Amino acid sequence: MTCTPEALIPADLLALLQRSPLRALTLGGRTVLPIVQGGMGVGVSGHCLAGTVAALGGVGTLSSVDLRRHHPDLMARTTGLPPDERAKAAIDAANLEAIDRDIQKARALSGGRGLLTINIMRAVSAYAASVKQALASGIDAIVVGAGLPLDLPDLASDHPNTLLIPILSDARGIQLIVRKWERKKRLPDAIVIEHPRLAGGHLGAAKVADLNDPRFDFERVIPEALAFFRSAGLEKEIPLIAAGGIRSLADIQRVQALGAAGVQLGTPFAVTTEGDAHPEFKRVLAEARDDDMAEFVSVAGLPARAVRTPWLNNYLRSVDKLQAVAHAKSRCTKAFDCLAQCGLRDGLADWGQFCIHHQLAAALRGDVKKGLFFRGAGALPFGDQVRSVRELMERLLVGPSAEPAAATRHAPQAAAC
Repeated sequence: MTCTPEALIPADLLALLQRSPLRALTLGGRTVLPIVQGGMGVGVSGHCLAGTVAALGGVGTLSSVDLRRHHPDLMARTTGLPPDERAKAAIDAANLEAIDRDIQKARALSGGRGLLTINIMRAVSAYAASVKQALASGIDAIVVGAGLPLDLPDLASDHPNTLLIPILSDARGIQLIVRKWERKKRLPDAIVIEHPRLAGGHLGAAKVADLNDPRFDFERVIPEALAFFRSAGLEKEIPLIAAGGIRSLADIQRVQALGAAGVQLGTPFAVTTEGDAHPEFKRVLAEARDDDMAEFVSVAGLPARAVRTPWLNNYLRSVDKLQAVAHAKSRCTKAFDCLAQCGLRDGLADWGQFCIHHQLAAALRGDVKKGLFFRGAGALPFGDQVRSVRELMERLLVGPSAEPAAATRHAPQAAAC
């Protein structure tokens, strides 16, 4: 299927793209703005944010993690259950229902523009079920990080038109995925290259000390990946999408000059008016600076980056003592296994010793004292201001000094969520 830019990008933003030095992004024959909104859980990127980004001609991304939190009836159905296997089954079923609801709501909000994707972490226990639900619900693309999705082509074998996009951080990982997927007669439709030193949340490095390894630099990874594609004689070019620390038109120009087809941004979208998190969540992220952030080992065993809130400061002061007494728990205290492996539940002493689901859910509610607020590096496009998705897209396309066209200034915002 081939869809023209005119079909997927609103006329006013298409005009800005034509004025911009940036190239459009083509995925699976569909041409959109070269701007991908990152998937952020728990609940930070729900249907409102993803649908709005898509409606404006970009790539909007849901996060599959515990989407039931945006649905009061599903929360009521799964609150107060005894912590046993019945509760786990009920919560997992509610989250699958929430995935379907959010995909349909985001689709309606997009009005057929842009592309809709869903980010599903390989490390979560409901990974395969979430992939199958998203496919059945008609998602345009599935993005998978937090682990190597070697089995994603098998899970999506009955959906050849759904785009499959892994998140990786270095050329070695790219080669591994491409070679493994080739044997399954399927290639990635794009690859997100996420820089561990610059991104927020769970980071694609083995340990915190590796975050500054030059093998992750875009100036190295992108040319190495493109050289591998050429040497491998692939039947199609795989678009590369750079993620981590992308904040401006100049940043996008720089990575496109290296050969990237587009970029992915998380934090700048998280703090927009259409972002699905609490206003206090947006304030914390918007006001934080690089000096306010900490890098640490998460409960999933991966390095992570987040804002130094009171909870995180207290945790970092006590983590050595907590790890010294780590032991396996008989069950997950949240009644369902959000991660396939969990440092707290499984007693893995070198991993994080806290319930990440509990802390991220607190952040979604705007609870500064208890929340874990993931954030990427770098100043945001509008400083500490919370602005609309449209304003962010315009800023990324034409920069801060260029005056948007009159049609853009007076164009209606995307439909209310």
